[in-house]
Amino acid sequence: MMYEGKSLSVSMTDNGIAELVFDAQGSVNKFDAQTVSELDQATVAIAAADGVKGVLVRSAKSTFIVGADITEFTALFSMPENEVLAWVAKTSQVFDRFEDLPFPTIVAINGFALGGGCEMALAGDLRIADVTARIGLPEVKLGLMPGFGGTVRLPRLIGSDNALEWMTTGRDRDAQKALHEGAVDAVVAPDNLHNAARKMLQSAIDGKLDWQARRAAKLAPLQLNANEAMMSFSTAAAMVAAQAGKHYPAPHKMVETVQKAASSGREGALKLENEGFVALAKTDACQAQVGIFLADQLVKAKGKKMAKAATKEVKQHAVLGAGIMGGGIAYQGAVKGVNTIMKDIAQAALDLGLAEAAKILSKGMQRGKVDAKTMASTLNNIVPTLDMKAIKDADLIIEAVVENPNVKASVLKETEQTVADDAIICSNTSTISINRLAQSLDKPERFCGMHFFNPVHKMPLVEIIRGEKTSESTIASVVAATLKMGKTPIVVNDCPGFFVNRVLFPYFAGFSRLLIDGADFTAVDKVMEKVFGWPMGPAYLLDVVGMDTSDHASGVMSDGIPERMQKIDNDPVTLLYTNKRLGQKNGKGFYNYGTDKRGKPTKVAAPEAYALFKDHVAPSKEFDKEDIIARVMIPMANEAIRCLEEGIVGSAAEADMALLYGLGFPPFRGGIFRYIETMGLDNFVALADKYASLGPVYQISDGVREMAASGKSYFA
Repeated sequence: MMYEGKSLSVSMTDNGIAELVFDAQGSVNKFDAQTVSELDQATVAIAAADGVKGVLVRSAKSTFIVGADITEFTALFSMPENEVLAWVAKTSQVFDRFEDLPFPTIVAINGFALGGGCEMALAGDLRIADVTARIGLPEVKLGLMPGFGGTVRLPRLIGSDNALEWMTTGRDRDAQKALHEGAVDAVVAPDNLHNAARKMLQSAIDGKLDWQARRAAKLAPLQLNANEAMMSFSTAAAMVAAQAGKHYPAPHKMVETVQKAASSGREGALKLENEGFVALAKTDACQAQVGIFLADQLVKAKGKKMAKAATKEVKQHAVLGAGIMGGGIAYQGAVKGVNTIMKDIAQAALDLGLAEAAKILSKGMQRGKVDAKTMASTLNNIVPTLDMKAIKDADLIIEAVVENPNVKASVLKETEQTVADDAIICSNTSTISINRLAQSLDKPERFCGMHFFNPVHKMPLVEIIRGEKTSESTIASVVAATLKMGKTPIVVNDCPGFFVNRVLFPYFAGFSRLLIDGADFTAVDKVMEKVFGWPMGPAYLLDVVGMDTSDHASGVMSDGIPERMQKIDNDPVTLLYTNKRLGQKNGKGFYNYGTDKRGKPTKVAAPEAYALFKDHVAPSKEFDKEDIIARVMIPMANEAIRCLEEGIVGSAAEADMALLYGLGFPPFRGGIFRYIETMGLDNFVALADKYASLGPVYQISDGVREMAASGKSYFA
C-alpha cells in the first residue's frame, strides 16, 4: 500500500499504474477537511514513489464523490474574510498538485460526481464515466461558485458558453450529455468501467493519447478572440439577469469571474476564483441557501428516522372527496405505484378528479417527463367509485371533502365504521382542529391531519398534524406513506391553522391593515415580489387562495386565537368576499383575470376592487418599501416564533423548510427564522417595537426579547 487514510488509499498495480481509491467511512464520499488533507498526502506519496507511470482515480462506492461537506461551511464562512480566502486557496492548491503529477491521470466516474467531486474529475487528464454517472457543479444552489478550480478548468475543457450554462444553472449532466459536450472522454457500461479506464490510461502511458496537450489546455488562457469573448460573456450575463434576477449574486459572479480570468493562465484564474468564492461566502444569500441545504438535510433525516419506526405497511390508499384537490392527492399516490381508491358521492366530482390526474400526466408528456407507460399505469392505479364499501381494504384513508367541520366529522365517522381496525385515517384540512375532528372517532389514536398544498403535484410539503390522542405509530406510518408519495413530511402539533396557515394569516392581516391605512395593493404586491422576493404578493396570493377560503380560514383563526387574530373591521378581503369577488376561481378579486387575443392569461388591477374599498380605507398614501415589508413580515415572524416557543413546530429548521416548501418563501432569504437571524435578533426586536402600537400581531414575545438580550440563536 503506497498510502492509506480513512477516506482514501493508494496502491500500486500492474504496469506502473497507481490506483487512488476513494472509500470514506460513511455511506458516500465527500470532500471534508480530512479527505482534502488525505488527497494531498496521497499526491505527495505518489509523486515520491518509484515506478509510477500513471494514476487511476476511482470510487469503491456506488457513487464517485457527492461534493464538499456542507456541514463544515457554517463555521468556516463565519471566519474573517482573509482566513476564508487562505482556506480556499490552500484547498484549491491540493487539486493543482494532483493535476501537476508528472505522468498521465484518469478519473473513472460512477454515479454522482458533483461539486468538489466534479472538480476532482476535472483535475485529471482523462475522464471516463459509466452510464450511471451524473456530473455537475451545483454550487450556485448554495449561493456559491466552484472553489476548487471548477471555473478555471471546465471553461477550458468544454468552452465558456457550455461551462457557464453548467455552473449558473447548477444542473448536472448524464454521462452521454457530458460526453457530447466534451466533459468526459468515453462512456462505458458499469461492469466495464475499471477495465476501460485502465486501458485508456495505458494508451496515454504508451503515447497513443496526448495527455500533455490536454493538460496544457487547462493551464492556458481561454482560446477566445475579442469578438468571441464579447459575444460569449454578454450572452451569459443577459441569460443570468433574466433567469436569476438581482437577488442571487452567485451566477452573476461566475460570469464576471470567468470573463476576467479568460486571458489568464491557471494561477491567475484560480486567484480570481478564490476571491469570488470568498465574496459570495460572505453574502446573506449564501448564508441563507447553505442554511436551506442543512435544514433540508435535517428534515429528510428526521422523516427517514420516523419512517423506519413504522409498523404498518401502506399498500392501498383511499381518497374521500374527488375534484381538483382529491384528484391531485390520488394522482400523487398513483404515480408512485400505490393503488388508490378515489371515492365521492357525485359522478361529476369523480370525473373532475380523474380529469385532474390526466391533465397533470398530459402536461408531463408534452414536456417529455412522462411516457405513455407511466400515464397508463398511473391512471390504472386510480379506481373511482361512488360506493363507500370499496374503501374497506384501504390501509390509509385521506379525507379531502369540503372544509366544514360537521361534514368532515360525519365522513370520518362513516369511514371508521367501514375500514379495518388497523387502517389509518387522515384529514386533509387547512385549518380545522384535528383534536376537534378526532372527537367523532372511536379510535382517535389512529387519526391525524395530512395537509396537502395546492397544486398537490407541484408543492413538496405535506404538513402532518399530531392530535392529542394520535399515536406515534400512526405518525410514523403516515410519514412513511408521505415519503413514498414523493413529498416532504413535516410533523407539527395541532393548533388553529397548524403551522403554515397560522403564520400566513397574520401576514394577510398586516396586508389588510396596510390597505386600510391607504396603501395601494398593487404597490404592496410589487414590493413583496420584486424587493422581498415572494413568488406572489399578498393580493395576488389571496386571489389564488380564494376570498371564500381566506374568509373562512380567518374566521377559524379568530375563534382559535382571539387575542391576536380577531377579524378586522372593514377587511378588504371580507369586502371582496361579500361582493362575490372570489379571486381566480371566478375571474375577479383584487385583480381581474382573463385572456388576451393570443389566449394567454391576463391579470389587471380591478377598478371594481378600488371602488369597493374607497369608503372603507384611508385616502391613498405612498408607503416606503421597508415600511411595507416590515408591516407584513413582522406579524408572520412573530407568529412563527410563538409556534416554536409553544412546540407547534419542532425546530427553526423545520419551520423554515415548511414555509419554503408550503408557501414559496424566497430561498435567498432562507426561511422565516433565517430572515430574522440575518436581520439580527436585537434589530428585529427594535423593528417590532417600532410597530407595536399597530396591534398584538406586532408585539413580540418575552422569549424573543430574552434571546436577543442574551445573544442566543434559533439555530444553536
